[in-house]
Formats: sequence, structure tokens, C-alpha cells
Amino acid sequence: MRYYPVCLDLRGRSCLVVGGGRVACEKAAGLVACGAQVLVVAPDVDDELAALPVEVVRRSFRRSDVVGRFLAIAATNDRLVNASVSSVAAEQGIPCNVADDPELCSFILPAILRRDPITVAVSTGGASPALAQRLRRDIGELVTERHAKLAEQLQDLRPWAKRELPTYEARRDYFAQLVEEALA
Repeated sequence: MRYYPVCLDLRGRSCLVVGGGRVACEKAAGLVACGAQVLVVAPDVDDELAALPVEVVRRSFRRSDVVGRFLAIAATNDRLVNASVSSVAAEQGIPCNVADDPELCSFILPAILRRDPITVAVSTGGASPALAQRLRRDIGELVTERHAKLAEQLQDLRPWAKRELPTYEARRDYFAQLVEEALA
């Protein structure tokens, strides 16, 4: 399967994580880091997950938990529960990721490398998360703080360029030249 990569603005968006263990914690932490408002639903919740700035509801998943969410993630060790989350999300038109079960997903989550404001996502299309994680680590040796600082400097120039350079092509060429000079 070929996926369409996209970066979502989750600031203030209501997201659901069903599950209370280590994988659910990873998923919830990633959502929180992007500014999402996260609801965690699970009968048992690990202390590390409960310590995150999330709303925790200690009970079994209910269909109504999905309603009105921007996206949902199922991260339990019970395939029936995960399938139920996926099914309800599909009915509601809400994107859903099911940890370690690509067949139940409407989107998959890549291995992420962050050097703010740079984000690099690596995906193997669900074929091998271990390979994606290895590639992320290798890429992490190439993308350094030097690149992050350059990205911040270029971001600061964008308003000026929008005002002073009349076309997309002029802006593109200007920034391409700056990048070449900075990384030469």
C-alpha cells in the first residue's frame, strides 16, 4: 500500500487514545507534544501515562468515546477492542491508527525525528517499524542542530520575502541560494 504523507496541526484538537500501557503512553505523549487535547480511555493506566497532561477515564472503551474526535488511536493488547475502535472511527469518518495492526488503520504513524522546527518522518508502509526506527537513527546523524538553527533563520526571513519578492519562483530561488550558501 502507498500512503499519502501529511503533517497535521493538532493544536487544540481533541484526540482519543484507547489503551493504558507503554504503547498508549508513547502515542499519547506524541499527541501532547504537538498540542493535542488527549483523552485516554482504559480500565488500567500506567503511572507514566497518567502523569502526562491528558484526561484519563478509567473504564472500558465505549463507541461514544470516538464521537467528535479529530483522530483516534487504539493501543490495547486486545484485537477485538482495537477493531471496535477502528470500526467506530470509520463509521464516524475519523482517522484511526491501530498500533501494530496496519490492516485496521486508516493511517499509520512513521518513525519521527525532531530537530525543531525540522521534522523528518520515516515510514516503511507498515512493513517494518524496526527498519523505520533504524533509518530514523541514521538520518538523525545527518540532520543536526546546525540545520535546525538554519531553519529558524529562514523562517524569520519568510515574511520579508513574501513582501519583497513578488513571485513564488523568486522566493524559491532566493531561499535555495541561502540554503546552498549556508550548508556549503
